[in-house]
Amino acid sequence: PDLELVDPCGGLADLSAGILRTPVSAEQSFDDDPLRIMRAARFAAQLGFDVEMDVMTAMEEMAPRLEIVSAERVRAELERLLISPWPRRGLELMVHTGVADVVLPELPAMRLERDEHFRHKDVFEHSLTVLDQAIALEKARDCKDGRPDPDHEPDLVIRLAALLHDIGKPATRALEGGKVTFHHHDVVGAKLARRRLRALHYPRSVVDAVCQLIEQHLRFHGYGEQDWTDSAVRRYVRDAGDQLEHLHILTRSDCTTRNRRKAERLRRAYDELEARIDELRAQEELDAIR
Repeated sequence: PDLELVDPCGGLADLSAGILRTPVSAEQSFDDDPLRIMRAARFAAQLGFDVEMDVMTAMEEMAPRLEIVSAERVRAELERLLISPWPRRGLELMVHTGVADVVLPELPAMRLERDEHFRHKDVFEHSLTVLDQAIALEKARDCKDGRPDPDHEPDLVIRLAALLHDIGKPATRALEGGKVTFHHHDVVGAKLARRRLRALHYPRSVVDAVCQLIEQHLRFHGYGEQDWTDSAVRRYVRDAGDQLEHLHILTRSDCTTRNRRKAERLRRAYDELEARIDELRAQEELDAIR
């Protein structure tokens, strides 16, 4: 009645400090419901908070317990994590604690070691950067008069595709003439993604859309290397189908080079491709009217 806050677990201080912890021991909490292990990562992504060290240790030790949780419940937590404001935080926590080894092993597999023979940027870190850039473009797409749309809905398909677009690289990595190659990692990655998303019981529409984007995410690079005919541009649009806008976002997001000249060249090339698509579409509409 006197409006005194009763806070037996010290929650207010943790909220102020941005820390996540369990009200009882983390081991007991996770043993009661192993899905809470993933929920810790989801809350980190949703709130932008740090996980307390004892909780992180328990996540690492008890991650195998997630194997008894149904695929539907795991998928639900993963979706909530991906559509959160800071999914990178949750994904990094899952990989660091070994949770991803159980529920999404393709993520830690992308942490390719940098040795004297296989020098290449870390694919996992690259994928997280692509995800960040895809989210920024996704939000920019829904801007109204240059201002963020308050009713913006996170796009699960584009976020899954951005995260998984390079999962075929570990299986296709090779060394040719002193250079690292990943031939056909787009095709291999699409197959791996289909297998994993099916195991998590994603709807067929989501599985098909994500795998199509992964398989086609390298298609644009042929445009920058040689001139495409109008027929080639139309084929690009036709093959993308209703995923064309998603493909635009994924392709632009996949440029993470620090070479400004190269990044600007790729941006201009894709600007030109999108302009040609619009011109051809307008011409086809005009021809249809005639």
